[in-house]
Amino acid sequence: MPAFDVSENEAAEVEVTHCGYIAIVGRPNVGKSTLLNHILGQKLSITSRKPQTTRDQILGVKTEGHIQAIYVDTPGLHLGSDKAMNRIMNKTAAAALKDVDVVLFVIDADRWTEEDESVLQKVKHARCPVILVVNKVDQLDQQDDLLPRLANLSDRMNFSQIVPISALRNKNLDRLERLVESYIPEGTQFYPEDQITNRSSRFLAAEIVREKITRQLGQEVPYEVAVQIEEFTYEESAIHISALILVERNGQKRIIIGERGDKIKLIGKEARIDMENLFQHKVMLNLWIKVRSGWSDDERALASLGYQEE
Repeated sequence: MPAFDVSENEAAEVEVTHCGYIAIVGRPNVGKSTLLNHILGQKLSITSRKPQTTRDQILGVKTEGHIQAIYVDTPGLHLGSDKAMNRIMNKTAAAALKDVDVVLFVIDADRWTEEDESVLQKVKHARCPVILVVNKVDQLDQQDDLLPRLANLSDRMNFSQIVPISALRNKNLDRLERLVESYIPEGTQFYPEDQITNRSSRFLAAEIVREKITRQLGQEVPYEVAVQIEEFTYEESAIHISALILVERNGQKRIIIGERGDKIKLIGKEARIDMENLFQHKVMLNLWIKVRSGWSDDERALASLGYQEE
């Protein structure tokens, strides 16, 4: 018998592992990033009441024993803008539908929009199970409306499953995760069990700063803001981070700075607290702002910031 053969008993002890990719797609502001954060039990994707907060494809990895689920959080698929940034965001989201094992199509419980219909036409071409995730069911005025609503949604496509949830309230997420796991194929796990994302600490730090700007300023500074980490240095006493905030107009710079610098101080304070929670280390954060006109519609500028078309 060859030396590399194993006995039947030894073979039986080899644990079979499962690993698969799950794309989270939907129009802007339906709660995709909130869903990912609550599934992971840790804040990874930035969230905001503003649509199109997520710009990049972010992987969130959850490993429980022999099952590794790799969730792909995507920008919201949207209509009505020809800017280079918007084209890249839509292509990034659409690309996530390729080569995944499950698609989670997330919608709001209380309405169906033209953008939802546009996403539906894309997920119909997916070559894997599509689970319709009906989010924010806790916000329905009449809970009796839910069952007729789900029945109506089932007529739009032959979904593998329809699952009503509240991502924010952690309602029914256990059921959703068990369904997802049932579709994950056997395979080698790609990430160590303690790794939760494919993204670098620099990327996560930049996203935290951008979230705080979005939350503090609302509609005052729309989408013409990017954040680039210029320094990220680990020292025993602290992590030193310098972040460049890029805007398109001088007026936007003044808004972010605020009266007597109050806004930029608050943004820095809240970002530092989140970074310290994420990195489990003291953070020394320095923010500065630069005006670069037209960067969000300049493909070369976008590429230098890490946004590139597929």
